[in-house]
Amino acid sequence: MHSLKPGFSAIANLNQVTEPAQTFDTKAIQALDTAHYLHPFTDFKDLNQKGARVMVKGDGIYIWDSEGKKILDAMSGLWCVNVGYGRNSISAAVYQQMETLPFYNSFFNTTNVPAAQLAAKLVEISPPQFSHVFFTSSGSEGNDTNLRMVRRYWDLLGYKDRHVIISRHNAYHGSTVAGASLGGMRAMHAQAGLPIPGIEHIGQPNYLESGRGMTEAEFGIKAASWLEDKILETGPEKVAAFIGEPIQGAGGVVIPPATYWPEIQRICDKYGILLIADEVICGFGRLGTWFGSERMGIRPDLMTFAKGVTSGYIPLGGVMVSDRVADILIEKGGDFNHGFTYSGHPVACAAALENIRILEQEKLIGQVANQTGPYLQQAFAQLASHPLVGFANSCGLVAGLNLVRQKAELQHDCVLFGTEQNVGMICRGYMFSQGIIMRAVGDRMIIAPPLCISVMQIDEMTGLIRSALDQTLEDLQARGWV
Repeated sequence: MHSLKPGFSAIANLNQVTEPAQTFDTKAIQALDTAHYLHPFTDFKDLNQKGARVMVKGDGIYIWDSEGKKILDAMSGLWCVNVGYGRNSISAAVYQQMETLPFYNSFFNTTNVPAAQLAAKLVEISPPQFSHVFFTSSGSEGNDTNLRMVRRYWDLLGYKDRHVIISRHNAYHGSTVAGASLGGMRAMHAQAGLPIPGIEHIGQPNYLESGRGMTEAEFGIKAASWLEDKILETGPEKVAAFIGEPIQGAGGVVIPPATYWPEIQRICDKYGILLIADEVICGFGRLGTWFGSERMGIRPDLMTFAKGVTSGYIPLGGVMVSDRVADILIEKGGDFNHGFTYSGHPVACAAALENIRILEQEKLIGQVANQTGPYLQQAFAQLASHPLVGFANSCGLVAGLNLVRQKAELQHDCVLFGTEQNVGMICRGYMFSQGIIMRAVGDRMIIAPPLCISVMQIDEMTGLIRSALDQTLEDLQARGWV
């Protein structure tokens, strides 16, 4: 597949990949973990029976576990390690800031140097409608901020009934109460009596799920029309905003048809509602642009960010606030009674500044747009020839493939596995045994590798994926499922 990489030049200053020298007592660490650590989104009983994997080192696109196994991290940690592991310059920036001013709050008319510098830098790299930023520590907190800020905006304008926010089924917007309510994950809602009042949901733009009998372009318009239907059902005078991820990440890398987002923008403009782009995954180069909104051709009023802003080295999140919203908050005056102890944390902001410098200096976003993104698209298209793969697609450096029991000429006619067979998790196990991390969302296998991945490493990655698919196929044949 190397014929697909004309003009590519590898990043020269990535740290040399070396295996960890330190030895670890895996069973002892697992025992401490089982005894004391409740993991996120985990069946505690199941994990306690088998023990957690213990990760001990990262370098470039690779990580190592406590047993010395080298693993290609095709999920960038959790969609976040955009510049790769082992960036000593980020560590140095963090250390220097800790030695200078490890913390001070942004309450009481106070700021700090890295927070002010980062705010200016984020405005510089964001679309032109943004001149302000509100800092949080995570994407979940950022989406809580969106809910509060949107309602404050309409209140200041005198529309105190305009509080409803529309989202999508199967969307992920965090796991705080407001974030989980804005999201459309039914399993999350079922455990906590969510969503909270004032939040509505519409269908997701999943062509394979709902587009039978339509072209992708036709389906994109149809899926966007569900927003207008919900606005009219709710009452336009009550709808405050629509929120969506440019590409739904945790929902299974749902890449909408090209017609979808322009029509969403048109509908938001028609009814004057705010458009919120959740850029926690798509921001900072993931799609080959600084923000996914630019790739999708939309003009959001608010953009949530986190993850890639620091490449996950230090927790940081926030909201880019458009002039439309910020001007009202500033001109009308009065306290915005919302914020966090760690808003604008100086150490996190120092990490973000260095992370953004790396993205710029190494031209990683242009590399995704012009080299590795198109190469990954072709490589994933070739995986579609595998007997288990019914559909494969990508955008920038996110990609996914659907496991099917029987392939068909038309994607919608593929025979699927039953949910009780849990084929995605079986496949994920073989991925790990092959030395690659690939996430399973039902029977869709997804990746989001670090932006520093090279063409040769994409070949390595897709080779490991194909080997794991072969092992999965053999397993399923032995079970009599295919």
